[in-house]
Amino acid sequence: MIKSFPYPRIQPHYYFFLRFMTKTQSSDAKVESVAKQQKDNILNITVFLVLVTVPRKRAMKEKVEFSAFSPTDYRYAVTALSEFLSEEAFVQHKAKVEAAIARGFADKGLLSNDLCDEILEAASQVNAEAVYDEEQRTKHDIRALVNVIKSKVSEDAKPFVHLCATSYDVVDTANALRYKDAVNKVIIPDMIALERTWIDLARREKETLQIGRTHGQHAEPITFGFAVAQYVNRWGSQILKLRDASDNFRGQFSGAVGAYNATALVFDDPEEFEREVLAMLGLQPAAISTQIVPPEPMSDFIHSVICSFSVLANFCDDMRHLQRTEISEVMERVTEGQVGSSTMPHKRNPIGFEGVKSLWKKFMPQVVTMHLDQVSEHQRDLTNSASQRYISELLVVFDYCVTRLKRISERLVVDRAKMRANFAISEDNIIAEPLYILLSYYGHPDAHEYVRKKTLQAYNEQKSLKELIEAEDDEEVLSYMKRFTQEQKAKAFDAEKYIGIAAAKVDKVADYWERVLTDL
Repeated sequence: MIKSFPYPRIQPHYYFFLRFMTKTQSSDAKVESVAKQQKDNILNITVFLVLVTVPRKRAMKEKVEFSAFSPTDYRYAVTALSEFLSEEAFVQHKAKVEAAIARGFADKGLLSNDLCDEILEAASQVNAEAVYDEEQRTKHDIRALVNVIKSKVSEDAKPFVHLCATSYDVVDTANALRYKDAVNKVIIPDMIALERTWIDLARREKETLQIGRTHGQHAEPITFGFAVAQYVNRWGSQILKLRDASDNFRGQFSGAVGAYNATALVFDDPEEFEREVLAMLGLQPAAISTQIVPPEPMSDFIHSVICSFSVLANFCDDMRHLQRTEISEVMERVTEGQVGSSTMPHKRNPIGFEGVKSLWKKFMPQVVTMHLDQVSEHQRDLTNSASQRYISELLVVFDYCVTRLKRISERLVVDRAKMRANFAISEDNIIAEPLYILLSYYGHPDAHEYVRKKTLQAYNEQKSLKELIEAEDDEEVLSYMKRFTQEQKAKAFDAEKYIGIAAAKVDKVADYWERVLTDL
């Protein structure tokens, strides 16, 4: 029997469904509201907004609670995100929207400042436990929130709580606000930190010779820093896309069907009132809405998160393969007491890379769910209500993977000697491409076929391609090779030098993204 109900948890399995399946007692210490601690400082809506958005003591407990259903809570939680993405945070953000609505009425002269301050004070005291207790009676989360706020204000103030609002004026606006804050205050900074780590790794290894691989086979030489620079560029691009997607969130205060039916009863210009309320929260209104905001900004946002997650998965896949015993070019650094296998004491497995890849497989399909949520009948149905509760979990696990990969990348063991040894396996064949290119450049009519046949001959005769070419007695072919410059000969016949501009490209990419990060 679960004896307590920790609302700061992220996972909705626990706090949403268990609440209605069991009768539980909640510990005051677990659901203590930070806003309530600060209630005496609230003077107006501006102060209220600051109090619930500035960094503060985390609601999520550091101690792991093994009664939770989801591994997100007991294995992958990110404490810094609890003030935005936990259920306690969700309730507080919805209360913040209710406070902004009251302040909007006061600014229009329809509600006295004293009564408005009552509502602001009450909204700042709301906590998830009280709302969920009331929801057991109402079976409606927003009406429960409204009732809790109203229970703390005078009779004269009560009519203005939630006045002219519909549930999703509050829910969609609160979600936009908290997701935007979570991204800008926690996730983007963590993504930038990983980007800087990869930039440092790319620069450090920009001259480290490595064989390039295509289709799982040795191809042409690159440098390990060049391989990492690919991820520097991809990851940097995703940082910008995620930032832009979060900036595109919209709120609303347009009523039950989006036509401002309720607010048009009170205001000559209900859209102006909507703009003013949302401006207090740092948001802009949707151009038009139904009972819910248009779903495309949220869909674009989730798509951006999943795309970013896919970059992490690709990096992990590459590093895991490079840690194969037969390749052994990189390795996750292990701690002194770390165990790789319960039965094979010698194992040193790439568990970090594999763990991130596994989490990506779990959450990548959520982009499909988000696209399904784009479809809502007429002015709104309820089929997105439960599914969208898992957006918080996606963001938490994604950020967990970002920070975990940063730690792994900082301590990544690069075996340069093994990279050179693997390169040497195909060193003799690497000259095939530069030889073909130069022969074609100087006029050979079928250089590719000539070189291809030579590679087969080398294989059959157990000789190196270079050895066969140096023994070439075909005058026509020799006439082309005599036109090679000394630099071209060096690159064509010394595979170590055939790395193009890999090292220079690393610096170019790193320099670019360092400039971009400076402006973020």
